Amino acid sequence: MSTENRDPASSTSEMSEAASRNTLALNPLVGIRGQDFVDSAGILFRAVTNEPRVATEQWLSFVGELGSIVAGKSERTPKAGDRRFSDPAWKESSLHSSLLKAYLAWGEAVNGLVDKTSLSDIDKARAHLITEILIDAVAPTNAIFTNPAAVRKFIDTGGQSLWHGLKNYFDDLTRNRGMPSMVDQSAFKVGETLATTPGGVVFRNELLELIQYAPTTPNVRKRPLVITPPQINKYYALDLSSDKSMVRFLLDSGIQVFCVSWRNPTAAHREWGLDTYIAALDEAVDVARDVTGSDDISMMGSCSGGITSTAYLATLGSAGQRKIRNMVLAVCLLDPNTADESAFGCLMTPETMRAAKEASRLRGIVDGHELARMFAWMRPNDLIWNYWVNNYLLGNQPPAFDILYWNADTTRLPAGLHGDYLDLYFTNPFVNAGKLTLNGKTIDMSRIKTDSYVIAGVTDHITPWKGVHKTAQIMGEGTTFVLSNSGHLQSLLNPPTNPKASFMIGPVNPSGPDAFVAAAEKRKGSWWLDWRDWLHARSGEEVAAPVSLGSERRPVLVAAPGTYVFE
Repeated sequence: MSTENRDPASSTSEMSEAASRNTLALNPLVGIRGQDFVDSAGILFRAVTNEPRVATEQWLSFVGELGSIVAGKSERTPKAGDRRFSDPAWKESSLHSSLLKAYLAWGEAVNGLVDKTSLSDIDKARAHLITEILIDAVAPTNAIFTNPAAVRKFIDTGGQSLWHGLKNYFDDLTRNRGMPSMVDQSAFKVGETLATTPGGVVFRNELLELIQYAPTTPNVRKRPLVITPPQINKYYALDLSSDKSMVRFLLDSGIQVFCVSWRNPTAAHREWGLDTYIAALDEAVDVARDVTGSDDISMMGSCSGGITSTAYLATLGSAGQRKIRNMVLAVCLLDPNTADESAFGCLMTPETMRAAKEASRLRGIVDGHELARMFAWMRPNDLIWNYWVNNYLLGNQPPAFDILYWNADTTRLPAGLHGDYLDLYFTNPFVNAGKLTLNGKTIDMSRIKTDSYVIAGVTDHITPWKGVHKTAQIMGEGTTFVLSNSGHLQSLLNPPTNPKASFMIGPVNPSGPDAFVAAAEKRKGSWWLDWRDWLHARSGEEVAAPVSLGSERRPVLVAAPGTYVFE
């Protein structure tokens, strides 16, 4: 990566934006362990040793390409959009140009080796995962003497950039487990610079706090919206800075907003399972209904929080209760088989799932920091080497970016919930009725009667949009499906002020995702505005906004953002 001849603020913004497209998410990463990478490396090693003829052919091909490079006959160029080689020296300097072409030729030879072996398709995918990690690691931009921007900065600063880089490196060794820091954490503080929307905790049980936000309009819609976030991250992704806070947008639209803040479990809570979380969520919903005087609510769940919300909704349907009138699901896969389309599908097998479940059972928890480290190696250019260059070779501080701060503020999963999520891959209960019973209630999506609004991101590689379209199909005919022009988290954090926003919208198509795209309406701007209108039409009559939070029976326990968010 180069910062030369570029606006430093622009470079930092691009780096942050690239990383924010790869934020940690629970689904499908809950099944991936470090051992899975080791096993994939073993597959690659066996391919090389068992098929030496293929390896020899690729080596000779690489040597021949080196001859073309030395003779000046090679026309190799990096892929469009590869910002690592944007520095002019990679084109203007014959030394750097030859080095770049040799690197590209070597990478092509290594990948070609895998393609030409007799490995099965899934083993090829696993081997490619390792080769991509290896190829990215040895890029000439990652070494100080072959990175022209790093060399220039070393000269321009009289060696100070290297000194600052070494300091950053040793700080990360002691404070970040040896991984390059993605964000300047000193720039943010929850409750002061993030999660600052006024509100109060009106309910707390062992698993969650329920935050009610203060209205900002004189009148509000009677039916409230309860937000259920993923359990692997803190809730405040939807209440970051005021300019991108979904919570503030909803309040300004006259919607009464409640949000769940999950407790960060320890090994002592290893028995908490999906049934435990659903029972806790049911208590929170009853409190929101009681405080607002509404018979029912609208609910929003994102990623794994959407799985929890849908499972809860299905138990209500099984019991003949209608506490939820409308369901909003964002970047959520209800059919785990569609996760095979993700970048991680090659690592998700019955064997790896069972091994991951046993590992968490023995430990009692799954550590979000460890998930984040594994995830980083799935996207090393954006999540590791970007910051290796910026922090160590250039000696810069990591950027101060709110999304990345939230991304680093991970939590743990109890072994029970982790195991229940993994079991979904085997039972697929949202597709196969009767395969899952929670708190004595059987999951059967055909008994669900609710209006649904489902959002996906077209560049989301965590919950692929075609899989999220399957979620919309599961929710039933008439479900509104939105395809945002961004990735996993950024498809949600898409305020009307975003000049790059656009989306497709239409009813879910029974013929599948491609048929949806062919028939969908294409719009510029943020889907938030359409969603606001959708909620208005389904949130009841306007009533006077409450003058205070909570109620006589449910007084405010503590101001937002509460206490669990700090655990």
